[in-house]
Amino acid sequence: MTAPVVSLAYHSGYGHTAVIAEAVRTGALEAGAEVHLIKVDEITEEQWAVLDRSDAIVFGSPTYMGTASGAFHVFAEATSKRWATQAWKDKLAAGFTNSASKSGDKLHTLQYFQILAAQLGMHWVNLGLLPGWNSSTGSEHDLNRLGVFTGAAAQTNADEGPDAVHKADIATAEQLGRRVAETAGVFLKGLAAA
Repeated sequence: MTAPVVSLAYHSGYGHTAVIAEAVRTGALEAGAEVHLIKVDEITEEQWAVLDRSDAIVFGSPTYMGTASGAFHVFAEATSKRWATQAWKDKLAAGFTNSASKSGDKLHTLQYFQILAAQLGMHWVNLGLLPGWNSSTGSEHDLNRLGVFTGAAAQTNADEGPDAVHKADIATAEQLGRRVAETAGVFLKGLAAA
């Protein structure tokens, strides 16, 4: 069986979200996937073709003003050609985001990705982790320290650069990459057996 193809379609305004994208990539590679990073604000026709042949697409964007960035929205609107032909139907989808505030309405961005995936006929893969840092014995170093189930969420202080992305958020994003790749592998085995 061939390795699942996982593509990350993401935008990063200041580099923080790119750090998370690299972490998702690392996790998916560790799980045996062929992985492609695609910056949606620089997407080429060849990269659209890579997305079309992917088994899973992970959407990523910073959360700006309670939703994905404008650059990601432009990409999302361009997927309407895939919607019209159902080209991405039954692919897997997942998502990740970063904002400066602990909440920062990151959940809304992840829900936006879920709705986009649903409109495209895709199947959503959640984070699959219990929340961390929610008890007296927990710490900010726990996986899923922000307690988000829908996807990988990260928080980075507004006055710090990409090198300040929290290590627990990086590890959480790696877990998302592994989960997506492993789930894609299961789907491929099921298709081969059908």
